Amino acid sequence: MLDKQLHRARMVSSVAATVISLACGTNYVYSAWAPQFADKLNLTTTESNLIGAAGNLGMYSMGVPIGLFVDNRGPRPAVAAGALLLGLGYYPFRASYENAAGSVPLLCFFSYLTGLGGCMAFQAAVKTSALNWPHHRGTATAFPLAAFGLSAFFFSQVGSLLFPGDTSAFLTVLAAGTFALIFTGFCFLKVYPHAPAYHAVPNGGSGPDTQRLRRTSSSDGSKARGARRFPDVEPGMSTPTTYTTPATSTQAQTDAEAPGPSSSSASAQLRDQTDVESARPLDEAPDSDVDETSSLMSKSSSLPGDVLVQSSVDMDRSHRVDIRGWRLLSNVDFWQLFTIMGILAGIGLMTINNIGHNVNALWRRFDDSVPESFLVQRQQMHVSILSIGSFGGRLLSGVGSDFLVKVVGASRAWCLVAASLVFCIAQLFALNVSNPHYLGFVSGLSGLGYGFLFGVFPSIVAETFGIHGLSQNWGFMTLSPVISGNVFNLFYGAVFDSHIIVSPDGDRSCLDGIDCYKNAYFVTLGACGLGLIVTLSTIRHQYVARLREAGKGAAED
Repeated sequence: MLDKQLHRARMVSSVAATVISLACGTNYVYSAWAPQFADKLNLTTTESNLIGAAGNLGMYSMGVPIGLFVDNRGPRPAVAAGALLLGLGYYPFRASYENAAGSVPLLCFFSYLTGLGGCMAFQAAVKTSALNWPHHRGTATAFPLAAFGLSAFFFSQVGSLLFPGDTSAFLTVLAAGTFALIFTGFCFLKVYPHAPAYHAVPNGGSGPDTQRLRRTSSSDGSKARGARRFPDVEPGMSTPTTYTTPATSTQAQTDAEAPGPSSSSASAQLRDQTDVESARPLDEAPDSDVDETSSLMSKSSSLPGDVLVQSSVDMDRSHRVDIRGWRLLSNVDFWQLFTIMGILAGIGLMTINNIGHNVNALWRRFDDSVPESFLVQRQQMHVSILSIGSFGGRLLSGVGSDFLVKVVGASRAWCLVAASLVFCIAQLFALNVSNPHYLGFVSGLSGLGYGFLFGVFPSIVAETFGIHGLSQNWGFMTLSPVISGNVFNLFYGAVFDSHIIVSPDGDRSCLDGIDCYKNAYFVTLGACGLGLIVTLSTIRHQYVARLREAGKGAAED
């Protein structure tokens, strides 16, 4: 009966994590309301893009500190903080729109809060799902990850159905809706510890080499659990890893603190060499409390990228390699991948943040009689297309990278080649589509390429630099879009502003159609070519490095 109740509670917690994640990706819906907001406040396109870039900065720049916060304090404080930051971030936008006034630096600050809040709540939601289902982390985390990808689609559809063409009401939905969804999920989000299922018993000797692992009875499990319980620790918080040592009975007698990274490495080797069901060390036992109160992949890991890779990466290499910190900054592979991430993510973010401006420019040239409400609905439609494309790209890159590795025997980095090619095609459409009815090719392909990129990149980082430092390594890697996204967005704003006509009453508009932004896409098309070259160079470099490793291994044998 107790097991059924715990199973039901974990299901409820997983649903709560999914609901929370649905409210965390609203930065990608910015383009659905940004043009109307800029028109109301008489902002330039560059100023509008600065506000959008601040939201991206909040989402990407604080990955490592937030991961450490979630590890040390547990998921629930981060979720509560995320709800408050999203509500406080979006409400001033609604007030500024109503009053047709606002300071750009202040608006950038509030936009940053929305990105930061979404990042905090999302990381906590993904970690909770992973900790509640240690046997099924891939499936458990797929739901919040998918919800995050569909967040822009969800809110844009709610806005278009309930408040068509009403930007003020839509901003109210973002402020109240994000807070309400996350707060509701917070009430049901909790990590439920599992009872320990294994402990070490003597087998004719007292040394560690003579220890074996056997399944405990339920009564033994409760005793062992009581022996290893850490006082005053909320589930989901980092705690010292302990091992139960052998004694004269099946009950655990002593607790010894793990010595550090070496014990983590040893347990990883044991997992790779023995059957999971018959010989899993206690700190990695599928039903242990320690698993519930530690990071997702290592002692300091809680980033969403971590749980994307655990069942699909080359686990042998990812456990053998451990490159992080200063060693990461001196590694050629890091700078190659950092460059690829920056180029491709920046290209995607430019379209994600500016598809609304593309819509306005094309429709005002194609049919200047369309009302403002029609333009808002079209903007929301393209945001939905971007969101669905991103979701599909994440799924395809996950399945495709597994196929490449397991069937073809190729590198996962070929998925980055696919992303580069998709982005190239999207830029070509953007340079040639002057009929707004076909703009969906631009938004759809941009979302697909963006999803391809982020769907496979965490796995590549883990396999290249090791899984134990994935949290901080992924945090460093996501700094790249902060730089490139700002550069591309500001350049787009400068190009668009150069075609703006200001009417006597102060209204700003561009009536040149595709020429309003065409030059920006010439630059991103060139960047796509550069990204493709760097990606192919990286694949070649890694292939040669793997051959050298294989040669050294054969020589040592």
